[in-house]
Amino acid sequence: MPCAVAFDYLADPRNRAEWQSSLARVEDVDGEPRVGQTWVDVTKPGLRPAMETTELDRPHRWTEIGTWRGFSATLTLTFTETPTGCAVEPTMTVRGRGLRAPLGAVLDALAPYAVRSDLRHAASMLAP
Repeated sequence: MPCAVAFDYLADPRNRAEWQSSLARVEDVDGEPRVGQTWVDVTKPGLRPAMETTELDRPHRWTEIGTWRGFSATLTLTFTETPTGCAVEPTMTVRGRGLRAPLGAVLDALAPYAVRSDLRHAASMLAP
């Protein structure tokens, strides 16, 4: 699939609950995908991080930041055309402030595994 197709699907928060395993749903989506777009991820455990798109360079790069009670998580997806379609490379960082810093470090180490699994699921959904 072309990078533009993958980009458009992954950068639209309305699609998130379809491919992101931790989400129950997405609420309060502010318009179309763009820098500054905001929404709320509603996770299956009930956490509700406030999300914002901070970079959108279609179809090459997209970044979001999520914040919730002293934690922040930044996800960047880089899209590269390949001979067979598109490769999506994630970069994820999770940080905790103050007493949450140690848990943030643990989540930072674990997050890339979950993100890669979710991206494989998204790829299978977009495959012809």
